[in-house]
Amino acid sequence: PDYDELDASALAALLRQRKLGAREVIQHALDRIERRNPALNAVVHRMSERALAEATRVDRELASSDEGGLPPLFGVPMLLKDLKAEDAGEPCSNGSRLLKDHRATHDGELVARFKRAGLIVCGRTNTPELGIMGVTEPLLHGPTRNPWDPQRTCGGSSGGSAAAVAARMVPLAHGGDGGGSIRIPASHCALVGLKPTR
Repeated sequence: PDYDELDASALAALLRQRKLGAREVIQHALDRIERRNPALNAVVHRMSERALAEATRVDRELASSDEGGLPPLFGVPMLLKDLKAEDAGEPCSNGSRLLKDHRATHDGELVARFKRAGLIVCGRTNTPELGIMGVTEPLLHGPTRNPWDPQRTCGGSSGGSAAAVAARMVPLAHGGDGGGSIRIPASHCALVGLKPTR
């Protein structure tokens, strides 16, 4: 019942303390995506079966591990921006009709690091074509709406990720920022957008 109020760190702590199960948390995130996404068009590819299978594995490890030996965000749901975030076997269209059938052959380094941190990827989020616009309105997937006011933009290029987090589908989502692509949608959707240095 407190899912809307819990950030990724708080969810991870409850999972490590075995007060929640990973499968329960992931199913909750998937249910939120199912119910809330149609009005926003933030998530353009769902990975429900894989996410639930991963959650089952996480629950087995939680049952047999001590709290100290687990990755920091073990079992926490997240979404990947559909731009440059190669996830083996999954679509990576970069918001482009030219790449709509492209599937990644390997995990990119950032995705590999997300997985090593224990995050469970539940899907991919909308982005403008090749990430070059400050609004998320690609021809491939259509516009993403702002969850605070669907008549307004969510910004871009990480607009799908920002809209999904602001709508509390997941506690965090991946974004990339070459010229404001995290900062713009974070501002539009009333979020904290973290752009770390290289």
